[in-house]
Amino acid sequence: MTWEPNRLEAERLEKTQALETRGIDCFPPRVERTHTTAEAIAAFEAVEADSSEAAESVEVTVCGRIRRLNIKGKVSFMHIEDETGRVQLFLRVNEMDDAVYDVVREKLIEMDDFVQATGVMMRTQAGEVSVRVFELKLLAKALSPLPVIKQQKLDDGTIKEYGEFSDVESRYRQRYADLAVNHDTRQVFLKRAKVISALRTFLDEHGFLEVETPILQPIYGGAAARPFVTHHNQLDQDLFLRISFELYLKRLLVGGFDAVYEIGRDFRNEGVSFKHNTEFTMLEFYKAYIDYRDVMALTEQMVAFVAEQVNGSTIAHFRGHTFNLAPPWKRITMRSAIQEATGIDYVAYPDVASLETAVAQAGIEHKSGQPWGKLVEHLLGECVEPTLIEPTIIYDYPRDISPFAKRVDYDDVHVERFEFYIAGMEMGNAFTELNDPRDQEARFLDMGETFKAGDEDETPLDEDYLRAMRYGMPPNGGFGMGVDRLVMLLTDQDSIRDVILYPHLRPEPKREQASP
Repeated sequence: MTWEPNRLEAERLEKTQALETRGIDCFPPRVERTHTTAEAIAAFEAVEADSSEAAESVEVTVCGRIRRLNIKGKVSFMHIEDETGRVQLFLRVNEMDDAVYDVVREKLIEMDDFVQATGVMMRTQAGEVSVRVFELKLLAKALSPLPVIKQQKLDDGTIKEYGEFSDVESRYRQRYADLAVNHDTRQVFLKRAKVISALRTFLDEHGFLEVETPILQPIYGGAAARPFVTHHNQLDQDLFLRISFELYLKRLLVGGFDAVYEIGRDFRNEGVSFKHNTEFTMLEFYKAYIDYRDVMALTEQMVAFVAEQVNGSTIAHFRGHTFNLAPPWKRITMRSAIQEATGIDYVAYPDVASLETAVAQAGIEHKSGQPWGKLVEHLLGECVEPTLIEPTIIYDYPRDISPFAKRVDYDDVHVERFEFYIAGMEMGNAFTELNDPRDQEARFLDMGETFKAGDEDETPLDEDYLRAMRYGMPPNGGFGMGVDRLVMLLTDQDSIRDVILYPHLRPEPKREQASP
């Protein structure tokens, strides 16, 4: 579809042509910035504090998008914005080239355009630090005006946003415009970068090696999820977008690395929700010679460290809840947690039929016919998870839903696995990893019988992974966490879409494809 400018865009096109007629390049190839807006203000304030030097001696060239414009004939004011903040430009007709000032006075340069300004720093009579401009250059003409967002403070103190860009889906779909007009959105993604940086710092300082594993895999595995399928034309081979890094990372322990981690994208062909997106950022780590209790301690330390680095405190606020991420966290077995919440001791009902009867008698809605382990997991998700507001570790999961974890010492039902929950949301998953290739093969075969081909929980047998294990894999503890959920938690964002720059959306209706 070709672009059909609306009235405002047509006016901007006319102004662009008028500028070009005057010989002004509306999209020049060179920029000469010497300071960001924040650096320019800081340089002025540093000199201003030193009375031995004239404050207006600070020469700068700054660049940014025009976010405010006030033209008063012989004197004009602009606010330009870059990633570091805003600064005011002070323009006076007798201090600039007449032709350049005429362009400003005639409003050929306007809101949302990018400009470069050269001058000296000053403080206006109103007390605002500004750039006294001698030279002004257009860097990029905005052919479409950015959306306008208005805010109203309600009686309860909350902020209601309205205007032409209040629709949340439009913000997701046009994230570039959302970032340009919403300071709070930019702050979320600046914090997201800090979260990932802090995770790396913590793991690097604890002796882990960052690695990269294949995104396209001949056999998917390491999680219970339906994959995306693609095809390699040259090799005539079906491949899968990875749903987990696990099996490739643990191969590296066989190869002699003691501790490895990866932060990257996983892809799962499943539904979306406030905490699910079809592609998402995952952190997984595996460390030799530790078990799941060691991983519990590492998890508590890591999450608290990241919170301190990002927000300066282990106190976090999310969805109206306030909690402390500092260790130690509450720990409770899955069996005890479910029994406390439902009165059902699932171990007393060792087959699907008896457990379904107990669940029905307790008045808990469930899907009939699912495997025993999935029914237990359903009880956890429906009856326990929403109540876990303070950081909580739920440990010792049924073997049936944990194909890569070692058995516990006290029975044949459970394995050494834990998940941790914060604010009623599952945040991560960890194991004492299985390293006996005979047991692992049996688990693969059991899972193959339990779940039909194509089921979301199908776990294909990976013969190459078993071959790697047969060379000898050291005992180890493993961990996986959705980074996006941690970012949600530390930025108090309700939806995973608010912390992913380009979340997956339904196709845009054709009637909406034209420019707004």
